This record gives sequence, C-alpha cells and structure tokens, in this order.
Amino acid sequence: MNTQDMTTRIATGQGFIAALDQSGGSTPKALRGYGVDDSEWSGDEEMFAQIHAMRARVITAPCFASGKVIGAILFEKTMDGMVDGVSTGDALKARGIVPFIKVDEGLADEADGVQLMKPMVKLAALLAKSVAAGMFGTKMRSVIKAANPAGIAAIVAQQFEVGQQIIAAGLMPIIEPEYDITAADRAEGEAILLAEIVKHLGALPEGQQVMLKLSIPATDGLYAPLVSHPKVLRVVALSGGFSTDEACARLSRNPGMIASFSRGLLQDLRKQQSDEEFNAVLGKAIDQIASASV
Repeated sequence: MNTQDMTTRIATGQGFIAALDQSGGSTPKALRGYGVDDSEWSGDEEMFAQIHAMRARVITAPCFASGKVIGAILFEKTMDGMVDGVSTGDALKARGIVPFIKVDEGLADEADGVQLMKPMVKLAALLAKSVAAGMFGTKMRSVIKAANPAGIAAIVAQQFEVGQQIIAAGLMPIIEPEYDITAADRAEGEAILLAEIVKHLGALPEGQQVMLKLSIPATDGLYAPLVSHPKVLRVVALSGGFSTDEACARLSRNPGMIASFSRGLLQDLRKQQSDEEFNAVLGKAIDQIASASV
C-alpha cells in the first residue's frame, strides 16, 4: 500500500485500529496477562522479545487479516522487529493493515487538571526512522483529569503543536487527549475539549488533516462535529478502562467513531493456547469490536 492507499483505507475502512503499543512501563503487566511469568525473562531485551513474539502471533493469526482490522499502532521496538521474515510494517501492509507508531515519551506530572506529554527529545529522529520504516502515521497520548479550561487548552495546544512537526515529516498524527473516564466533571470537560479541538482544527493550513483518538464521550454523539470535519481523517475511540462489553456498547451509540482498543482486543489471549484456540479467541474479540465500530 502506498500513502494514498493507506489514506483511503483509514478514511473509509469498515473496521477498527488495533493498539499494539504497550511500551516499557506497561509491558510486564501485558505479559502477565498473556500468561508469561516474570521468571520467563530477564532484562529489557528479553522482555521486549517476549512481547514481540506475542504481537507477531497476533499479526499472523488468520483472523487479523479478515479486513476488520484496518490499522495497528506499534511501539518503536515492535516497528524495529520482524514478522514472517519481513519488517513489522510490511507484514501489516501485506495484510491490508495500515501501520502507525507511538511517539510520545510518557506523561508529565499533573498540573491544571491535566498531564501534558513530557518533552519529546527523540521525536525528530523517531519520525525520520518511522518514515523510512514505511509507517503511515503516529500516536501520542496526554491525559485530562478535570474540567479545567486552562489545562484543557494547554493539552490541545501541545498536541496540535507536535502534530505540526509530524505532518511536516510526512506522517499522519493521531492526536490523543484522553479524558479520564472516572472524572466526575467529564461531560463538562469534554464540551470544553471539543471547543478547543475545533478551534485548532480551524487554524490548520488548508490541505492538512489530523486524526483524533478520544475517550468515548459521556454525552452520546458529542463528537459528531469532529467526525464530519474536513480536516479530520478519522475519529477513533479508546476504551479508557471500560470493560470490552461496555466500551463496545458505548461506542455503538457514537456513529462515525471507530475503536482503537488494546486491552479489549488482547485480554483473553494466552501464550498457552493452541493456534486454533488463539485464533478463535482473537477472532471473537475482533468481530465484537468491529461490529461496534461500524
């Protein structure tokens, strides 16, 4: 797939984007959930080898190429790895799946009810590397915990500022200001968030687009103006701690948003499953998430 093919696939594809981007801090927990005990690896390299083996098994499962997964977000080390003898990005594209790369370097301490992204000192080098690896786009996460107008304005401004650097590098940014679903004032704060995003979309130069990854809103249909906005390629939803069933039920009440789930996709997979069992469990999750997305 070339860039135009990938743009069309993301813009019009009937399916969802898989989040396979757990990084260093969340990897041990993800491995335990997969049935890999801490005693089975020692040090970062062995840990990342274990998680890459899990992701490679997901990517090569027959159901993953069913057409219902239209994109996948990778961690840098997953992008660097090989699947079936080719780069991970090429393995995905061979299955009709558009590859993205996680580029943020974690969260700063909370201030004004939000956690901005830490300074992204490796961004320029990672963007160049990602272009060379055939990635289509990027993803970067920050978190909103309260309906603080100053904090929300700062978080959206930072996301769009970095987004401009990503666009300049030739990649499609997924802007992800996650709203903590446990926040008591979430409905109020999401209205502020919507207004800030619309403001920044209006300031984007003609011909530029971004993607948005947002918590499923407390008010059904809140983000409809973003779904139809000409400067938004696609709006995707994170599960944010909801159970898979609840996340899918809520997502289905927000037409135009598609899923970008991690835990909901992978939570029932185990290293000890036979390939047939693994494919059946993964296929069931894919079917449920895809159905909620379309």
